[in-house]
Amino acid sequence: MLVARTYPGQVSDETPRDGDLLVRIGAIVFFIGALATLATMTPLFIGAEPLPSVFYWVCMLMGVGFLIAGAGVVRSVVGQRRRAQADAASLAR
Repeated sequence: MLVARTYPGQVSDETPRDGDLLVRIGAIVFFIGALATLATMTPLFIGAEPLPSVFYWVCMLMGVGFLIAGAGVVRSVVGQRRRAQADAASLAR
C-alpha cells in the first residue's frame, strides 16, 4: 500500500492554475441556471401554474456559466502555452 507523505515546505501538485477559478465559478453559475430550468419546466409538465417570468431569465445563467467556464479553459490553455514556450526558451539557451 502506497501512502502519500507530505513534508514541511513541500509543494503539492494541486496548485491552482490560470483559469481554474473561472471554471469553478462557471460551473456554479451553470448549476444555478440548471436548477432554475428544472424549477421552471416542472410546472409545465405537471399541469400547474407557470412560474413568473423572472425564473425564465434566471435560466439564462446556464449559458452565462458555460461561457465563463469556457473563458477559464481558454485562459488555462494560454497560460500552459506561455509556460511551455518559456521552458523551451530556457532550455534553448
